[in-house]
Amino acid sequence: MLELSATDENQSGIENVSGLELALPHGGFVSRIKYLWLGRARADWEKDYPLLSRLAYNPLTDALSKPEIRYAIKLSLISCTITAILSLWVAIPIGYLLSRYQFPGHNLIDAIVDIPIVLPPLVVGLSLLILFQFVPRELHDRVVYEIPAVVLAQTMVAAAFAVRTMRATFDQIDSRREEVAMTLGCTRFQAFTRVVLPEARRGILTATTLAWARALGEFGPLLIFAGATRMKTEVLSTTIFLEMNVGDTAAAVAVSLIMVTGAMIVLIIARLWGNRATI
Repeated sequence: MLELSATDENQSGIENVSGLELALPHGGFVSRIKYLWLGRARADWEKDYPLLSRLAYNPLTDALSKPEIRYAIKLSLISCTITAILSLWVAIPIGYLLSRYQFPGHNLIDAIVDIPIVLPPLVVGLSLLILFQFVPRELHDRVVYEIPAVVLAQTMVAAAFAVRTMRATFDQIDSRREEVAMTLGCTRFQAFTRVVLPEARRGILTATTLAWARALGEFGPLLIFAGATRMKTEVLSTTIFLEMNVGDTAAAVAVSLIMVTGAMIVLIIARLWGNRATI
């Protein structure tokens, strides 16, 4: 086995090839020449176009070239979008119920909604894991440590934030508008869909974006309930954990930058077009 390094290259009269190593089998003369030519070409590229070379060979582009990270980005986008939709379906009726009605158990439901927010994330994941010990085995095998577990763990926490946002939104809408609509012949459901929901559109956008951003940053429940399996249940937050475990700090930082960028984009959307009073 022949090892070629920067020292060997300088000794053989080849310049501008540094920081690279190659292991070639005996007799790999053609491979050696091709390697030296590519190294010289990269050195010339870095010399002639320093700015472009830095953009082309930075940790972010290196991270995006890894299939595991590309898979994590794809799964994160899909799971966060599904989580945001599910959270909204839960948040609208529960938020409206808590805002408009007083009934026995109102405070209990209000407290239950806050549980995923105040509990340690690992406890949330452990609670889901314990809960699925009592479901049919077939359902358990289809959910736990599978992609559905990713969505369920994200929804468990994100929905709580969405409910809080929607309740605050409905509190700001005058209930007399619904009463007027019902006196004009609308049913309660028609008054809700035709009067309340259009008024709550900014709050709905805010709840959706906050749920999406919260799902993107979820880690503890995912680690316990869905696991952190490469190319299976790996999302961006667990990718950082896995890359740090193998000592690839550059990739972990690159993924962190991707997450920060995504969170900033959705939060800016919420600030510009959402209900600022509920953020």
